[in-house]
Amino acid sequence: MAGVPDRLDTFVREEWAGRLIRGWTEPERDGGWMRWPERVGDRIAAAALGAAPGQTVLADSTTVLLYKLVRAAVDGAVERDPARREIVLDTDNFPTDRYVAEGIAAERGARLRWIETDPAAGITAEQVAAAVGPDTALVLLSHVAYRSAWIADAQVITRIAHDAGALVLWDLSHSVGSVELELDAWGADLAVGCTYKYLNGGPGSPAFGYVRHGLHDRLRQPVQGWMGRHDPFEMGPGYTPAAGIRGIVSGTPPILAAVPLLAGLEMLEEAGIAAVRAKSRALTAFALELVDAWLPGVDVVSPRDPERRGGHLTLRRAGFRDVLDALWERGVIPDYREPDGIRIGLAPLSTSFTEVHDGLAVLRGLL
Repeated sequence: MAGVPDRLDTFVREEWAGRLIRGWTEPERDGGWMRWPERVGDRIAAAALGAAPGQTVLADSTTVLLYKLVRAAVDGAVERDPARREIVLDTDNFPTDRYVAEGIAAERGARLRWIETDPAAGITAEQVAAAVGPDTALVLLSHVAYRSAWIADAQVITRIAHDAGALVLWDLSHSVGSVELELDAWGADLAVGCTYKYLNGGPGSPAFGYVRHGLHDRLRQPVQGWMGRHDPFEMGPGYTPAAGIRGIVSGTPPILAAVPLLAGLEMLEEAGIAAVRAKSRALTAFALELVDAWLPGVDVVSPRDPERRGGHLTLRRAGFRDVLDALWERGVIPDYREPDGIRIGLAPLSTSFTEVHDGLAVLRGLL
């Protein structure tokens, strides 16, 4: 986004240099930088998550937030029922989700129940229904599959998990900011998501975590940092978590990293997620038309049905890795996913139809 460099420069020169440590608590009316985790979290919730205030916080990386919330969910389930030691997840979930779950299972004596999913599609409600049961503590799934862009039926899957007595954690990293979400209406328990992709937060931008109101007093996250204590500046013995969603915070809020994210959020708030989703569907549909017309022999590893397709497309052809450098040299910047997949991320707020046309024209020329 064109205005981000100036915005960062202004923040560094005026906010940081001008206020220094006072910025953490001034102005008093809004709590200063100290309250950014909740304030920015609420803005993400309102603009992109379909969630009421007080349930979303900006903190850490996606991996760290995943660890904290998965671990809290598993510990809480075992505390209520020692038999509930199973985490249900799918074999084509994003690697971080799988690795974090594997680590927690080893750490806490839990078990993993794997659902085999089609990499060209994604998880279905029927598969989840067949996998959950009285031993299930948590269902951990991505709302939009990172490889295919398959949109899971989150409301139905959440209900199935609840009927089995389990909690659900949705990874929203590939959907937030491009697909309409309704966490409260779905009855979602937990969610995490990155702000790098469709929220335009940039590399290393902080992630967000969502915990529905009814779980704030039931779940306790394991990384007990001073910023999540009920009174961090008391700095006394013992740890009592802050009330509500603030208890998910561990360390110092990522203030500088949040500045580009706020610029992206303002654009999303102005456009509205419904308009963003409409453009996302149109962009991917246009790209599909060009692929079909221009790229014979290239498979589309993404749903053709727009109701099941998120904001990116994955194209597959043997040897695609060999053309990636040539694409990058010509200013066309997709990423690569094994096996033989080029993933085209079409961020609706910043990608034009002309760019889609010109980028695929370059790929056609290389092939």
